Amino acid sequence: MLPLESTIYGRAADAVKAGFLVAAEAAQEKTLVIGHADGGVVEAFAKAIAGGAGIIVGPLVRDDLKTIAGLSVELPWTLALNQLEDGAPLPLRMYTLTLAIENDARQLARVARDHNAQAIGIITSDAPLQKRFASAFAAEWILLGGGPPAFLRFERTPEMLGVLKRELGRMPLDAALLALDAGDVALVKPYIGQIPAYTSGQVNDRQSREILRDLDDVRFVEIPWLADPGARAFEKLPRGDFRNASLDRLYALGIDAFRVAQAFRDGPPSRLEFDGATGHVSLDGSNQFVRDGRLMRFDAGQIVPADGQ
Repeated sequence: MLPLESTIYGRAADAVKAGFLVAAEAAQEKTLVIGHADGGVVEAFAKAIAGGAGIIVGPLVRDDLKTIAGLSVELPWTLALNQLEDGAPLPLRMYTLTLAIENDARQLARVARDHNAQAIGIITSDAPLQKRFASAFAAEWILLGGGPPAFLRFERTPEMLGVLKRELGRMPLDAALLALDAGDVALVKPYIGQIPAYTSGQVNDRQSREILRDLDDVRFVEIPWLADPGARAFEKLPRGDFRNASLDRLYALGIDAFRVAQAFRDGPPSRLEFDGATGHVSLDGSNQFVRDGRLMRFDAGQIVPADGQ
């Protein structure tokens, strides 16, 4: 159940659908695809229920998920492909599998902690997505026993860049999280010196050669579908022809969503764990399928495994 007719989310939905159907075809399973337009998720959900769906995969969009989660009806088994706001409980019979940026932030916090970092600086812009990324990292960092990170504001003006450079020069940091768009990561990277720099997988969205030259040793989390495209586990699955890495990731999400949906054939699994296209997927105690991606870094314009992974 995807917003295939949406003017905003249609391309994203098409990518998820393509990955899901490729995985279904490889498993010789039949599926029913129900598309809807913006604002049509309730009708699509009702159609799926009326059709006797054993499990519904969707919604994809966060606002649609909030709508379905707020319905006063008993849901069939549902695998949502987005998440509610932090702390909001899932309805009964609903599970989630997502590409949420918060998941990668939490993984990076664990990596930094495992590498014995003590003083962490978080450089972030006012972009809502980057603020979510920074907040999730900070929350996980503190949960793991780290001290409060130092937050530094980023703005693309000469005056504010000068302020940022001076602040970084006065701070003895062990590592830095760059909660910034890809071009801004390359701009800030020279300011932090030789300490480990972490950022989101958005930095790997087919950057220009000029930007790639400035990203050496920046670490980020990437899905295996993009980090290791030649892996034997994927050799029987055709690749989508997409113009950007974001759609490739959604295609991989569709592949893994099918595999999770299969596990609901006889009801919800009590345990599920596998190495998928989006990462190492495992079911936690709150009905969320958690992903751990691959830690990668840039080296001379190429991405390579970081820290021996």
